Amino acid sequence: MLWLKAFHIVFMVTWFAGLFYLPRLFVYHATTVDQTSHERFCVMERRLLAIMTIGAVLTAVFGIWLLLLLPGLLATGWVQLKLVLVALLIAYHIYCGVIVGSFRERKNQHSETWFRWFNEAPSLMLIAIVVLAIVKPF
Repeated sequence: MLWLKAFHIVFMVTWFAGLFYLPRLFVYHATTVDQTSHERFCVMERRLLAIMTIGAVLTAVFGIWLLLLLPGLLATGWVQLKLVLVALLIAYHIYCGVIVGSFRERKNQHSETWFRWFNEAPSLMLIAIVVLAIVKPF
């Protein structure tokens, strides 16, 4: 059981590293004007999205495995709220993929400032998820 928790956390860290860094790349990409920089950012964003997707999938695999071994956890309020937040993170992750595509196609409509605010969402969700998992307030 502890091995499953350890790998769940390791891949969660991998996933969050991408969730923190990819939107930061968007901030810089939104300000580029030259073709070389644009192409470089497109490659970086595509590769990072792939790596963070692997982290997200493995986070989910180990999390589901834990829930299957401890089905009573699904009845607790803190796990239910955590899963809602994870669903929001998955939606955020998917939207990051949409943004990667919009940059690739040169159809980005968002400003550097918008991406700076967009970049804050995973931090807030991480704080909430960690507090829920450690404190188990309900």
